[in-house]
Amino acid sequence: MEAILSNIAVSMSEFKKNPAAVLREANNRPVAVLNHNRAAFYMVEPHLFEAMLDEIADQSLHQTVLSRLADKSRAVEVDIDDL
Repeated sequence: MEAILSNIAVSMSEFKKNPAAVLREANNRPVAVLNHNRAAFYMVEPHLFEAMLDEIADQSLHQTVLSRLADKSRAVEVDIDDL
């Protein structure tokens, strides 16, 4: 069985009837919209979506930093006062 990654879930038919009401009742929390008892999609508010994208970008940057730290042969010495 597939995990539902939200504490709030609604059926697709309930969502189609009144998406604004579902969003309002969710009170800034993510909502799993189910089709045949499986998550069809998750509805999140813009501020949460932006935070998720920021986190993904941070993780990508973190991986870049780690890979560059591992290859110190390409490092360039700089003076902090020159920055």
